[in-house]
Amino acid sequence: MMLIIILLLAIALDYCLGEPRNAYHPLVAFGHWANWLETQLLNGQQTSQRQKLAGIVALFCALLPGLLGLLGWLLPQTLKTLFDILILYFCIGARSLQQHALAVCLALQQKDLYLARQQVGKIVSRQTTQMTTLDVRRASIESVLENGADAVFAPLFWFMLLGPFGALIYRLSNTLDAMWGYKNQRYQNFGWAAARFDDVLNWLPARLTALSYALLGNTQQALNAWQNHAHLLDSPNAGPVMTAGAGALNLNLGGPAWYHGQLKNKAWFGGDESPNNADIKRATALVYQSLALWLLLIALGVSFA
Repeated sequence: MMLIIILLLAIALDYCLGEPRNAYHPLVAFGHWANWLETQLLNGQQTSQRQKLAGIVALFCALLPGLLGLLGWLLPQTLKTLFDILILYFCIGARSLQQHALAVCLALQQKDLYLARQQVGKIVSRQTTQMTTLDVRRASIESVLENGADAVFAPLFWFMLLGPFGALIYRLSNTLDAMWGYKNQRYQNFGWAAARFDDVLNWLPARLTALSYALLGNTQQALNAWQNHAHLLDSPNAGPVMTAGAGALNLNLGGPAWYHGQLKNKAWFGGDESPNNADIKRATALVYQSLALWLLLIALGVSFA
C-alpha cells in the first residue's frame, strides 16, 4: 500500500507543480557536470577508438551522482518515504510534456504558425523554421508519444525495479543520451556509450509503453503499425513507441523533416488520418490513460503479492 501512495503522491506533485524552474532543477546542475566532463575528456584529435573509450569513462563518471538514490536506504522510514516521493517526482515529466504540447496546440488554434514553430522547437530536435501547420502537428504528436516512454514510463519502470536509485540512474542516462547521443562528427564515437546504455535501459519500458498505447486505442491498427513500421525508424526503442501510438490514434505521422540543414526522408508510419489540432490533446490523453493503466496494474500486483 505504501508503494501506491508513493507513486500517487509523486505523480500528483508532477501534475500540480510540473517540473521545477530551470534554475532550481537538479538536472541543470547535472548538465553542468556532464559538460565539464566532456571538455576534460573529449578531444576531437583523438582516434575513434580513443574517443569511444573517453565516452565510456565520461558515462561512468557522469552517472556517479545517481548513487545518491541509494541514500534512501539509510534514512528512517518516514524520511525514506519522502525521499522516494521527491526522487520519483524529479524523474518523471508527464505534466511538463502535456504543457509543452498544449502550448503548441494553443498557438495552432490561434492560427499563429510562427509561435507554433517556436513552441514545437522546444520539444523536438528538428528544424522548425520551414514547418507547415501539418508538420507542426505531426512533430508535436510524435514528441508526446516518444517522450511518454522516456519521461514517464521508463522512470516509473526503473523505480518499480530498483527504487529511487533505478529511476535516478535512468533519468541521468536519458539526459546524457540527449546531450551526447547525436550521430555527428563530435559525438559519433564519444556519445556511443551513452546512447547504447540508454537503449538498453529503454528496451523493455519502450515496448511496455507501446503495448499500453495499443491496448488503449485502435489496438489492431497499433499492432499492425508496430509490426510493419517500427523497423523503418532509426531508434530501436522510439520505433515501437511511436508507431504503436500513431496506430492507436489512427494518425499518419513521420515523413521528411529538416535536421541541421539537411532534409531527411523519414518513413511514414501509423494510421490513415492526417492529424488535426485536437489530436495533439488526444496524444497527451493517451499518455495519461496509459499512466492510469500502469497504476492500476501495479496496484493489482501489490494486492496479490
